[in-house]
Amino acid sequence: MGKVAGFSLHAGVAARADERHELERLCRYISRPASALPRLSLTRNGHVRYQLKTPYRDGPTHVIFEPLDFIARLAALVPKPRVNLTRFHGVFAPNSKYRARVTPARRGRGGERATTADPEEPTAVERRAAMTWAQRLKRVFGIDIEICSVCGGAVRIIACIEDPAVIAKILSHLATPVAEPQARRRPPCRAPPQRGLFDETR
Repeated sequence: MGKVAGFSLHAGVAARADERHELERLCRYISRPASALPRLSLTRNGHVRYQLKTPYRDGPTHVIFEPLDFIARLAALVPKPRVNLTRFHGVFAPNSKYRARVTPARRGRGGERATTADPEEPTAVERRAAMTWAQRLKRVFGIDIEICSVCGGAVRIIACIEDPAVIAKILSHLATPVAEPQARRRPPCRAPPQRGLFDETR
């Protein structure tokens, strides 16, 4: 355990690249959820019961929550959008004048934006920028909304509709059959030909 300037670092646990079991334990520890699912259950009354890992000093071993109260406590753990969860200190701090010298993208106070020979090639900062929601749809679900499924041309996004009432109105309108133009209408069906007086008979 190393302690410097009020910060402590525990470096007593290490895992080599060939120790897959230890690396799995490390990944499980990093990606652990806010609550342990094996210790979470529902009571007969529909309440949420959570078993404590270590009992309280006065003896309780479980905590009972109302369903909405439990969801509210979980929602409080979700960080706000665009909030940095990693804090940097020293030369890696955002306001450090040496940050641009030690970061690969040369970001920081006094750092110049990287330039490339090809103006269309994105820089390291641009490659790390957040993707648009259309790009995320394509990457996660394989849905490319920027290309027309009929003609293959480029599609321009003009609006993002989130109101459920407006969405239902648009979908109901699309489901209504539209009358075809007069020039594209098919001729009316006719009855099958009947045998007349001059038809050959056997």
